[in-house]
Amino acid sequence: MNAAASLLRDLVRLPSVNPMGRAPKADICFEHRMTAYLEAFFKNLGVPYERHTISPGRDNIIARFLAPGATRTIMFEAHQDTIPVDNMTIEPFAAHIEGDRLYGRGSCDIKGGLGVMLATLARLASEPVKGRPTIVLACTVNEEYGFTGAKGLVQLWNRGDSPVLPRKPDAIVVAEPTSLDIVVAHRGVVRWRIKTGGRAAHSSLPEQGDNAIYRMAPVLLALKRYQHDVVPTLGKHPLCGSPTVSVGTIHGGISVNTVPDECIIEIDRRIVPGDDPRAAYEHVVRWVDEHAYDPGVVLHEQPLMESRGLADDFNGKLAERLVRSVRASTNRGGKTIGVSYGTDAAAYGHLVPTVVFGPGSINQAHTIDEWVPIDELHLAGDILYHMAKDFGA
Repeated sequence: MNAAASLLRDLVRLPSVNPMGRAPKADICFEHRMTAYLEAFFKNLGVPYERHTISPGRDNIIARFLAPGATRTIMFEAHQDTIPVDNMTIEPFAAHIEGDRLYGRGSCDIKGGLGVMLATLARLASEPVKGRPTIVLACTVNEEYGFTGAKGLVQLWNRGDSPVLPRKPDAIVVAEPTSLDIVVAHRGVVRWRIKTGGRAAHSSLPEQGDNAIYRMAPVLLALKRYQHDVVPTLGKHPLCGSPTVSVGTIHGGISVNTVPDECIIEIDRRIVPGDDPRAAYEHVVRWVDEHAYDPGVVLHEQPLMESRGLADDFNGKLAERLVRSVRASTNRGGKTIGVSYGTDAAAYGHLVPTVVFGPGSINQAHTIDEWVPIDELHLAGDILYHMAKDFGA
């Protein structure tokens, strides 16, 4: 078993579930177990590191592999959290290996990529290479439900008071499952809730109440019209396609025999690179108010999440370096692509040349039997190693 696969087994066995806004389960939620493991790993390597609390039990941890005389810094970044384990058909934390696959929650998204980065940095630390850049490994929290760890990292280098990350790096590679392709552009997102109010009553006398679910119906129809009539007019990105809007959840009522006094929906609005998430939110809000206005009944909450997309404006040279490294290591992957999902790269890409790269396919991320190909762990490690050792030149 290669070093990355061995590290990945350790990481998968450490639950770091993001509760995604639900009540957390103490035995499996949040990233503190992962962070403690990473701290011990960096201590063992003898490299400087720092922990930075983003919220209780949720610390970013960053480490620096200093190269004497280096003038450039490249940052590898991976998030520590995973989505929940509901309805999984495998044991989520067993890190079971079958054939060339390692199974478990986070194996693909994105502990496989993190394991590769850890193994690569250990390899570089033990084999000093002339001309190697300084390398920072940043392990962030809460990527799956808010990108707050990535935003905290930007605040850290902006303050300029961190010995490990005193300034912004010269380039960033964000780990996500890309099948060894290089993502140079992806969509952003803004999410929020809409509430409708009503008046509770016994269901045997519904005329004495005001059904909040019925009040939500015009809002839902307005959002459907927005998706059908407006979204196609908003333009598209050559790599990421068109923006989207979707209602993902609806909640209302406390029992079938009670007229509900509140109904809540959650909206997911995907934006293309270059679009402003707040402007996208306000555009939808205006549409709903124009087509389903109900004073005192419809309430638009402020966004739960805002993330711009990753634009391919100035990451081309970084992508070319990674493409060369892929092609020198394997005949698999190596294309520059755009994708529809979002990543931590959105927090960095307008400030620093940033690309997204890693082992595994997005088709296996978040699945009920999540897995990653072990051979891609080895290949991804070789690719990052050769790319990083030449970056200081």
